Amino acid sequence: MVPRVPSPRRPRLPSGRAADAALAAVVLVLVAVGSLRSLIGERQESWETTALAWALLVAACAALYACRRHPVPTATFVLAATIAYYLVSAYDGPLLVAFVVALYTVAAEGRLRMAILLAALGLLLTGAGTLLGNHDVNGVALFMMTGWLVGVVALGWVRENRLALAREAEQRAASEERLRIARELHDVVGHHISLINVQSAAALRRLRKDPEGGPERAEEALGAIKDASREALRELRTTLGVLRQVDESAPTAPVAGLDRLGDLAAAARRTGLDVRVSTDGERRRLPAEVDLAAYRIVQESLTNVTRHAQATAVTVRTEHGPRHLTVEVTDNGRGPIPLGGGSGSGITGMRERARALGGELTTGPTLNGGFTVRATLPCPAAPLAHLPGPGSAMANGEPPRP
Repeated sequence: MVPRVPSPRRPRLPSGRAADAALAAVVLVLVAVGSLRSLIGERQESWETTALAWALLVAACAALYACRRHPVPTATFVLAATIAYYLVSAYDGPLLVAFVVALYTVAAEGRLRMAILLAALGLLLTGAGTLLGNHDVNGVALFMMTGWLVGVVALGWVRENRLALAREAEQRAASEERLRIARELHDVVGHHISLINVQSAAALRRLRKDPEGGPERAEEALGAIKDASREALRELRTTLGVLRQVDESAPTAPVAGLDRLGDLAAAARRTGLDVRVSTDGERRRLPAEVDLAAYRIVQESLTNVTRHAQATAVTVRTEHGPRHLTVEVTDNGRGPIPLGGGSGSGITGMRERARALGGELTTGPTLNGGFTVRATLPCPAAPLAHLPGPGSAMANGEPPRP
């Protein structure tokens, strides 16, 4: 048996407070190494002055630990400590690196104006020191320092903008995902609960009107309630499984699509509707998202008819065009609910589904007083002739003809 070799773990970069401490430590090491000549070699100042300069150096670098949480106060302190260091020490150490890091953090945290103000203040004080006789900084060095500070502020501002855009995109994606989940749950649960509500009302009505023969007739409605509740639980379990993103066994039931229009028609027929399903054009293999959207639109339309339309007949028609799929549901009921008469979001959800795929959905009354829902979805695909159409005999709940 070959022993299993563990894969090497990638080192994790520090984050949070650990990252702040690491940044302060790295800057301190760089500045300290660049300032060692104040401790070694010929003396240019007293040891007391050197100790004070090193105290300012350590304080400026240690302050970077709080730079991300309090960027402006920290950068102001670092600038003051840096100015004091260069005024006290006779050695020109690289403590300006700490101020550059603090300035970048101020800009990266979205405080652009304060970053510009601090950078301008640092340049003015450095220029004033040059005019007063500081021979370590000449005009060329001052010009280069200006370029460095402007570049640092610009880099921090760019990073802040990129993070803001990323947060905005993340929030937009989260909002779209919430809307998609809400539509899916509305379609999955609403349809079956509506059927259960209609069938239970029918069963109660039959029991009250016909105490003797009612139980036998109510048994059919109770069977429909059982089937609808089982289907609702199955689809709800599938939807929640996708949301959890867990490794579950693949569902054995067919995926919701136009191939299951026969199931929708059969469930609607059990409520007393005369449902007719037809298809035009050559059947094709549809993209999964188009197939699901078309199925959900038909499902929600039948739900609305069952709950609100008081219709007796419904026609579901699908048309496969060269580049579009058209789904149309027409009933002979009283039409849509008057404005303010309902609190549902079915038509809005159907319209959002169609628009999300680049299609459109229209609704309106028919000439005979009914109501029509028509969705057009783009779906270029190759024809697949061997699949049964949704308007076939089996889809309409009829036995196949010889």
